[in-house]
Amino acid sequence: MGGWAIAVHGGAGVDPNLPAERQEEAKRVLSRCLLLGIAALRGGSAAVDVVEKVVRELETDPVFNSGRGSALTRQGTVEMEASIMDGRGRRCGAVSGLSTIKNPVSLARLVMEKSPHSYLAFDGAEDFAREQGVEVMDNSYFITEENVGMLKLAKEANSILFDYRIPVTGVETCSASAGSMVDNALQMNGLPISIYAPETVGCVVVDGNGWCAAATSTGGLMNKMMGRIGDSPLIGSGTYACDFCAVSCTGEGEAIIRSTLARDVAAVMEYKGLGLQEAVDYVIKNRLDEGQAGLIAVSRNGEVAHGFNTTGMFRACATEDGFMDVGIWE
Repeated sequence: MGGWAIAVHGGAGVDPNLPAERQEEAKRVLSRCLLLGIAALRGGSAAVDVVEKVVRELETDPVFNSGRGSALTRQGTVEMEASIMDGRGRRCGAVSGLSTIKNPVSLARLVMEKSPHSYLAFDGAEDFAREQGVEVMDNSYFITEENVGMLKLAKEANSILFDYRIPVTGVETCSASAGSMVDNALQMNGLPISIYAPETVGCVVVDGNGWCAAATSTGGLMNKMMGRIGDSPLIGSGTYACDFCAVSCTGEGEAIIRSTLARDVAAVMEYKGLGLQEAVDYVIKNRLDEGQAGLIAVSRNGEVAHGFNTTGMFRACATEDGFMDVGIWE
C-alpha cells in the first residue's frame, strides 16, 4: 500500500470569466476542507469517516451547490441529494428530495448503516431522518439571496442550468446578454457554459489501511423540475467505491448517469488492468459521448487522480508522501 490519499471537488464546468475573487474564495473553501480531511487521516480515521466529515463541511458552506446554498427548483425550494459508499463490502447509502436535512451526506450514511435499504427519497427519507434524530432546518436556511436572484435569471432565460455564482448585482447585464451567449462554443446540455455551473461537491479517500470510500452531495440544477434526480445519489454513476478505488463525479448529470461513469473507472481498472490515472482518462475520453463532466479518484495503492473535459473543475488533493494541489483549470 502507498499510504493515504484524499481528493475533494466542488464541481466541473466553470465559467472561463469567473471573477478572480470568486476563484480564490472557492480555493479557500477547498483548501480548508482538504486540510480537515488530512488531519483526520493523520489521526487514523477510516476512509468512510473522512469522506463524511469533509462533505459535511462542504454542505455547511454556501460557496458550493450542496446543503446550504443549494440550487433552487422552479418553485424556489431545495431538493437536495447525496450518497456515500464504503469500499469495504461495497456498502452504500443514498438520499434524494431532501428539503430540511442540514447534512444530506450524514443521512445517506444512516441509510447505509441503520436501514435495510440503500436509497430513500422525499417524504420517506425525511421521515427516516426524524426517526434517527438528525439535525433539521427550515427550508429557508438553505436558500441564499444570491440563489434567489439566479433562479429569477434562469426563469427569464427559460433555462434550468444557470450559473448562480454570478453576483446578483449583475442580473440585468446577465439577463440582457443571455440570448447572445447561446452561440458560445463552450456548451453543456446544449446551453452556454458561461451560464452553467453544477458545482456538486464530493470527496474520495483511501486510508492508511488501504480502504477506499467516496461521498457526493448536491442541490442539483438551478430551476430544475420538482422531483428531478441527478447522478450524485446514484451508486455507480456519481459515486462508487470498491477494493480498487473510490470515485466521485460532477458535471452533466444526465450524461454521467448514461455512462455509469464512476463504476466504469473501477471496471476498466479491474478488467483492462489500467492504472488509476489511465482509467480516469479512458472513461472521460470514451464514455461520455457528447456529455461534459469531471471526476476525482483515489486507488487502494495511495494514488490520486482527476480528469475532466470541461473548461475547469474545482478540486484539491493530497497524498501521504507530501503532495498537495488545489486548482480549477487544466
